[in-house]
Amino acid sequence: MVDKAAEKAGSESLGTVVVAGLANLAIAVAKLVAGLISGSSAMLSEAAHSAADTVTEILLFVAVRRSGHPADARHPFGHGMAGFFWALMAAFATLIGGAGFSITHGLHEIGHGEELADLRISYAVLAVSAVIEGLSFLKALSQVRAEAARLRVSPQRYVSRTTDTALKAVLFEDGAALVGLLIAACGLLAYQLTGSPLWDGVASVAIGLLLLGVALNLIRTNVSLLIGQAAPVRMEQEIRAELLALPEVEGVVELLTMMLGPDEVLVAARVDFADDTTGAVLELAADRVARRLEARFSSISQVFLDPTPGRSAQGGRVVGDDADRDG
Repeated sequence: MVDKAAEKAGSESLGTVVVAGLANLAIAVAKLVAGLISGSSAMLSEAAHSAADTVTEILLFVAVRRSGHPADARHPFGHGMAGFFWALMAAFATLIGGAGFSITHGLHEIGHGEELADLRISYAVLAVSAVIEGLSFLKALSQVRAEAARLRVSPQRYVSRTTDTALKAVLFEDGAALVGLLIAACGLLAYQLTGSPLWDGVASVAIGLLLLGVALNLIRTNVSLLIGQAAPVRMEQEIRAELLALPEVEGVVELLTMMLGPDEVLVAARVDFADDTTGAVLELAADRVARRLEARFSSISQVFLDPTPGRSAQGGRVVGDDADRDG
């Protein structure tokens, strides 16, 4: 089950992606024109950056839409992981289209520098782009703060732990875009002060390295989710506490969780029920446990309980300590 808050968050993520996509498309065209007129490598790199971001937003739009499809016979656990896959493809678009072009073009400029033409158009485009990118960034930041407040965590912790990879991608890419604009402006200014096109090429390489860092971070996050990342340790601790609070439960032998989507969690637990629990009572207790967990945690969509004697705890799997998993 997914509550109204989760549905609202998904709708807001979609709106954030659309706003960012339209902004990047307009900016990419303006930067391309300015880059062709001035001959600036940094401006052309910024055009490639915005073009890659536009492709990224299209893929993120697909990610949000696909992850929202309901479960069916062929996909009984839903389509949440499709969102992680398309978000991964979006990160690769940033890596190849943005970082790859910027670094190679910047190195070419450093080795074969050419004189730049009138840069007034480039400065004007950078200024307008900063305003548009800033508005898109503020929208993403506003959603982050709202979600962090709902979960009672800091915005920084929410960004580092969130499984809403579409929102995370927009926030990171808009932030990188603002920094990239500043780098491009510094490169153009350094060229005007020194007369050397070297600084324009250096700015282009710096923009590429910035995009490389963002892309690798997003790739790492989505790969971890695609291969079956567990729910946050804090949530697992609360799930365990909920299980142990029931009178029929004597212990939790093993607790396993997995993220099925941005707002969907699967819970599988080996539970040591009281020895005097009859079959009928056990069925009712298991159903009550599942309902209690789904009511307590709106993101839990699947619950599987396996009655297991407590002595089996010695054979339980060790999946790593809390610090390792939350990292």
